[in-house]
Amino acid sequence: MMLHIPGVLTPDQVAYMRQRLHDAHWIDGRATVGAQGAQVKQNMQLEEYGPLAYELGQIILNALAANPLFFAAALPLRTCPPMFNKYSGGGTYGNHVDNAMRRVKSSGQWLRTDVSSTLFLTDPDEYEGGELVVEDSYGTHEVKLPAGDLIVYPSTSIHRVEPVTRGARISSFFWTQSMIRDDAQRCLLLDLDRNIQSLRTRLGDSDETVNLTGIYHNLLRQWSEA
Repeated sequence: MMLHIPGVLTPDQVAYMRQRLHDAHWIDGRATVGAQGAQVKQNMQLEEYGPLAYELGQIILNALAANPLFFAAALPLRTCPPMFNKYSGGGTYGNHVDNAMRRVKSSGQWLRTDVSSTLFLTDPDEYEGGELVVEDSYGTHEVKLPAGDLIVYPSTSIHRVEPVTRGARISSFFWTQSMIRDDAQRCLLLDLDRNIQSLRTRLGDSDETVNLTGIYHNLLRQWSEA
């Protein structure tokens, strides 16, 4: 499942992050990947556990906690602290698959990466190239979203970032361990949830919508690993 979630950050939040990142100290992005990823990765990243990454990451985590569509799509159990990257001057990241497990330094916990997220902090007209390209069983999808918008997709997907040939593409990225490990099950639950909400909006509560809500929660109860 790929899902575009608009307006995760407000314009004021985006502007604040851009201002804070303008003079930030960026390091070679290859410092955070293994040998295979380092061969195809050419970008810059904010220090992963530095104070600026923590400050801005908390803004993002708070925004996600208040976003019902992100919750419905990801059904998050735990989310890694958000990281930040910058692509410019031909920067790119070739085809790769995200690591299955990540260790969260602050807690020492290992987190299984079920859902990958990219939150765009620059608008499409500010740079050329830089499309996030995700390959799945339905084909190849190019993503380039307005600042403040989020794309979520399965961490099992092969994906890449095309070279940025003008300007700079600045984003935050992070991973979520879902309560529901299987992507197909997450898709079914999201479809069911969205249809229940649509029926309730048009028709109000009824025996049918209550029963459908019960089916949703019973499936969540059956499939959840939380």
